[in-house]
Amino acid sequence: MALGNFHEVIPPALDSTSDPPAFFDGTTRLYTALLCPFAQRVWITRNCKGLQEEIKLVPIDIKNRPAWYKEKVNPANKVPALEHNNQIIAESLDLIKYIDSNFEGPALYPDDPKKREFAEELLSYTDTFTTAVFRSFKGDAGTDFGAPFDYLETALSKFDDGPFFLGKFSLVDIAYAPFIERFQPFLLEVKNYDIAVGRPKLVAWVEEMNKIEGYTHTKGDPQQLLEIHKKIFLA
Repeated sequence: MALGNFHEVIPPALDSTSDPPAFFDGTTRLYTALLCPFAQRVWITRNCKGLQEEIKLVPIDIKNRPAWYKEKVNPANKVPALEHNNQIIAESLDLIKYIDSNFEGPALYPDDPKKREFAEELLSYTDTFTTAVFRSFKGDAGTDFGAPFDYLETALSKFDDGPFFLGKFSLVDIAYAPFIERFQPFLLEVKNYDIAVGRPKLVAWVEEMNKIEGYTHTKGDPQQLLEIHKKIFLA
């Protein structure tokens, strides 16, 4: 796995008072938000491809966005977005595939047809997974929190040539990691539900993910993430 420079200085977030960058000047820019799980997917991909020098991080203050961001970068006014080759690409799942296909570095998508088919299935499931878990956050203590995580446990049993969803580390792991990072502590503290119990594959997956510097470099402060979700879901 490409390690790159994981001691990079992350620039301050741009807000409504910030001037825009020089758009389409040949610089490849990843517009991101440091605490957004969707944007984190793309940040992880960039790191694991070893593209810290090729793709410049441009954090955006999503609570006080610059007006030019919606006008010039993403009309949906969301992160992430990638400025590359005189175009803007958005949507996190599209972006992780785009970066893997259009930049040098270790391949993060398998050649094996069976694995590619399963990868598409798992990537398609991510929205279902996150929606189901977010709904459970609003439920009472009797809510069934387990089904989405049981799905992942079963998926992790599909291939036996490694601890990841496709055996070897891939974009699928990147797609799920930012959400597991947030869901596990929230459910444990607020709902007294431990996603690790009875799911040894998922436990091993979390342990292996935490060995990948391209991911761990992007992780937020656990307490800060927990407080954010408490404000959103316990208000």
